[in-house]
Amino acid sequence: MNPTLVIADDHPILLTGTKAFLESKKHIILATAMDGNDAYNEIVKHNPDIAILDFDMPKLNGLEIAAQCVQKRIDCKIIILTLFKEEAIIQEVGKTIQGYILKEDALQEIEFCIKEVLNGKTFISKNIEAGIHFSTTAQEVNNLTVAEAKILRYLAKNFSSSQIAEELFISKRTVEKHRSNIIKKLEIPPTQNGLLLWVQKNPQLFNT
Repeated sequence: MNPTLVIADDHPILLTGTKAFLESKKHIILATAMDGNDAYNEIVKHNPDIAILDFDMPKLNGLEIAAQCVQKRIDCKIIILTLFKEEAIIQEVGKTIQGYILKEDALQEIEFCIKEVLNGKTFISKNIEAGIHFSTTAQEVNNLTVAEAKILRYLAKNFSSSQIAEELFISKRTVEKHRSNIIKKLEIPPTQNGLLLWVQKNPQLFNT
């Protein structure tokens, strides 16, 4: 039988994407949440096999939820998702949490991570030790074209490529081409959610 899951992330697009991906792999999603309190309450209510939690959420972060689960002796394995390597999280692997994945690697690693955790093992994303990070500067952002800058502003508002195309009266294919150019210019890792994660992490580098 496939494991039961609770998923929490305060970014709606990432939450929806993770849920859809795991459901496509026949995992059973019992509940989702967008802040730490709701996530913890859903874990208590549903007692899932695994909770997949964003680290940085309002009210309670992923590690705080994990600590409460240990304190209350809730039998739920915890996998933490983050944008970047965090030493504090690494130190909790094998203690309060069982898995630690970088968001940009989640779709490639989450299934194997779930399998390992269910088998009583721990899992750390292969790129965490490499300390992958986005090193974009304001100057590089200023080198984008007007059209590319507009698309970044819409991405910051959680617009999809289709929605951006409608707003700018251009084709979805053109939007995707601009997105590809942005990724190359800003040297963002070409993962599925790489550009979205960059926008989420660097709102100060452009006007929204």
